Amino acid sequence: MIVKTTAKGQLVIPAKLRRELGIRPGQRLAIRREGGGLLITPLPEDPVTALRGICRDLPLRETLEEERKREREREEQILARFVGDGSLSEG
Repeated sequence: MIVKTTAKGQLVIPAKLRRELGIRPGQRLAIRREGGGLLITPLPEDPVTALRGICRDLPLRETLEEERKREREREEQILARFVGDGSLSEG
């Protein structure tokens, strides 16, 4: 397809392509230079949710979850020591 740019550098994505790709008004698009042209990619509405599934089956995710659990346990132990001996109480 061929489209024109405006004086401001804007272009119109044909309606057929917008429908096929599910592009809605106001949706963000990523644009990058690739070779001698441009690659335009629709971004998901919620990128965090879209990326969440990528790490689902990776061992790294389990390692990070285990590390965070150990970290939380250490924090709770430290807090229990301070609260237990009154170090945080007002004197």
